[in-house]
Amino acid sequence: MERIKTIIIGAAGRDFHNFNVVYRDNEAVEIIAFTAAQIPGIAGRKYPAVLAGKLYPKGIPIEDEANLEELIKEHAIDECVMSYSDLPYSTLMHIGSRVMAAGAKFSMLGADQTMIKSSKPVIAVVAVRTGCGKSQTSRAIVKMLTAAGKRVVAIRHPMPYGDLAEQAVQRFATYADLEKNKCTIEEMEEYEPYTAMNAIIYAGVDYGAILREAEKEADVILWDGGNNDMSFYKPDLTITVADPLRPGHEIGYYPGEVNFRLADVIIINKIDSAKPADIATVERNAAEHNPRAQVIKAQSTITVDDAALIKGKRVLAVEDGPTLTHGEMKIGAGIVAAQRFGARELVDPRPYLVGELKTTFEHYPNIGTLLPAMGYGEQQMHDLEATINTVDCDSVVIGTPIDLAKHLHLTKPSTRVRYELADDATKTLSAILSKKNIL
Repeated sequence: MERIKTIIIGAAGRDFHNFNVVYRDNEAVEIIAFTAAQIPGIAGRKYPAVLAGKLYPKGIPIEDEANLEELIKEHAIDECVMSYSDLPYSTLMHIGSRVMAAGAKFSMLGADQTMIKSSKPVIAVVAVRTGCGKSQTSRAIVKMLTAAGKRVVAIRHPMPYGDLAEQAVQRFATYADLEKNKCTIEEMEEYEPYTAMNAIIYAGVDYGAILREAEKEADVILWDGGNNDMSFYKPDLTITVADPLRPGHEIGYYPGEVNFRLADVIIINKIDSAKPADIATVERNAAEHNPRAQVIKAQSTITVDDAALIKGKRVLAVEDGPTLTHGEMKIGAGIVAAQRFGARELVDPRPYLVGELKTTFEHYPNIGTLLPAMGYGEQQMHDLEATINTVDCDSVVIGTPIDLAKHLHLTKPSTRVRYELADDATKTLSAILSKKNIL
């Protein structure tokens, strides 16, 4: 039988997972290539043979998504499988139209095809968009489970920006583990908060192998999702975080709407920063599209280490990179803190951009008067440091999940913004976990 020639359209995460669980040992399908988008520096590499399995002794090339039509024609591709996240439906179907116009079938894989069953209870924390507040929700759950005497192990959505073979299974328990694995800023933002609370977090490329290792030391598995992607594991409880600062996005983005419909619990986060009408929009959509879900309205509690560095100052706000870029947010914790604590002025970083940050603003021209902490590799980290140090401001307000001052040499005074899920929402979550016999 002639194998179905297939391209997996991805961004170095969901695409590799789909390959591993659906296609790696599938003799009916031949994966010709992955394509890459969203994350810089992925195209031009190979998915290594050691991970690709016996059917792919030479590995699988990773090509630029811009060349999708040429790849379809050159290799007589039969099917292209969409395998990355945080896309508006218009963009999703533009890609689908490109595929179909080039002569191939356009398809997507569903939850049952791609979720791995665990032997341990699984709580999945996912979202309708990137930057909704998954991490603070996940941290709150880890704290309550640990306080109840449970061994909880978090597994993070992949961020494989380095050597894929070396990153197949990664375990982080201490800050030394982050240094040993030469983590980028993007990776440290997700892993360091767990190590700071003496919790264990796994990540990598092969999520079947990761699960087998995590189950050895866990009573409960916590899936900490990335972007608005679906869980890689079959959840016993799905918690989906929605953002009233982007009302309507919960039913307009792929696969965020899938998470919205799958949710057992919908957390409408950041209600202390949102307009009542926008909160009501998300509530109406929850009632219409997932009436069985329990809805929790939650504040995102913001504190700063040194408010004196904000009040009356000309400040540069530095925010989480993906939230501002493909997440399309116009503000983050840094901006909210600057406003609440009385900054005199938000300084526009655009006249001072260095290196790859210039490219970031060219690709996402509507970012506005704030700086995304792009840190997918050493060059981006260097450019971020140089830009911050060049900006004419009094101080820097750091709204990223980690303290950039620990990882970059900053020549200006800076203060870190911290944000946590408010206590009332945490108490409601605790009651839900108890009812599910997880807590």
